[in-house]
Amino acid sequence: MLNRLHTYLSGFFADLKAQRLRTFLTIFGIVWGTVAIVVLLAFGEGFKRQLTINMHGIGEGIAIMFPGQTTKPFQGFGSGRSIRLVEDDVHLLANQVADIDQISPEYSRHEIRIRVGQNAMNTLVAGVYPVYAGMRNIIPGRDGRFVDDLDVRDRKRVALIGDEVKKLLFEDGEAIGRIINVGDIPFTVIGVMEPKTQNSSYNRQDRDRVFIPSSTFSSVFGEPYLSNIIYTTVDPTRAEDVQKEIRGVLGKRYKFDPADEDAIWIWDTTEFDKFLFYFFLAFNLFMGVVGAFTLAVGGIGVANIMYIVVQERTKEIGIRRAVGANKRTIMFQFFSETFLIIGIGALIGFLIAVGLAKALQFIPIREFVGVPEISGGVVVATISVLGLIGFAAGFLPARRAANLNVVDCLRS
Repeated sequence: MLNRLHTYLSGFFADLKAQRLRTFLTIFGIVWGTVAIVVLLAFGEGFKRQLTINMHGIGEGIAIMFPGQTTKPFQGFGSGRSIRLVEDDVHLLANQVADIDQISPEYSRHEIRIRVGQNAMNTLVAGVYPVYAGMRNIIPGRDGRFVDDLDVRDRKRVALIGDEVKKLLFEDGEAIGRIINVGDIPFTVIGVMEPKTQNSSYNRQDRDRVFIPSSTFSSVFGEPYLSNIIYTTVDPTRAEDVQKEIRGVLGKRYKFDPADEDAIWIWDTTEFDKFLFYFFLAFNLFMGVVGAFTLAVGGIGVANIMYIVVQERTKEIGIRRAVGANKRTIMFQFFSETFLIIGIGALIGFLIAVGLAKALQFIPIREFVGVPEISGGVVVATISVLGLIGFAAGFLPARRAANLNVVDCLRS
């Protein structure tokens, strides 16, 4: 068996050696096509991941509810009324809308003076519940924490500050345990937010914010109304139904038409996730088609060289048929040789693509477009395309070899 395999391979490589230039160009075509399809698909995966990271800096699967103005008359009330939300609305929604998973009020006030010694800045202060941190991806750094239930219950004057706030107020010094003046009121810093990527926000980036307990905010600033409410749903696929239920509950309380979306405006970030899914499905399909066309050019070269191999080994085929080899055996032999050529080119191309993907990790715009990511899906897609190209390139030459007339082969 090994001797027969050695004989086949020796003859095959001898034929390729006789066609050095053609062989080189053919394998180069496969290499180039493999690099193209892997890098293009990997770039699409990396771009998708980076956009997802950037988008989820604000929070994953959250919806943000803002009070607005009515635009429709309802039960004797005219349009143009302002809706003002209060903290009791949070408890009302949590109790009456079953599909709400987590929910937090958010008080906020802009341009509050924050000062430590001579260092000062004007920024946004937000009053929230403890669950807010998880919903909004606000992660305290080492040795720090976010506000907890005891802080809310006791109206403690504690704060978690954004990483940029920390740099401005404390520079390279330690912040946790230190006192900052929020307006004229002292607060103890209990945490500093870990730096994060965030390309979307409302009011202000989290790195520039100061977060305090909701109860402390309302007592210190005397603010009865919420700026907005943050919530997540148990099942993101029911997001639209949850919005209708929310407007139904609040519409009943504040006497506005539940169909009036301007009375309560809801920014559901899961809608962007849906957009990303379909956008990158089309994007990666396009990239895959471009790469597949490039690879197909190499496949044509493989088919051509296999036709030449069949022509130059006509007598060998005739002898093998004469001693009992059937058509299936002949076809298998030439299919194997076709995939051997493609395998060599694909291996070289894949190694080059991996090297390029690693090199592109150092590009200065990775924060915006990400870096190519060779995922399992990219590998499967590449192997699938290579298999299809190999079958298409090898089938006709193999069939021609199998269908050669034995007598004609022996006469050649």
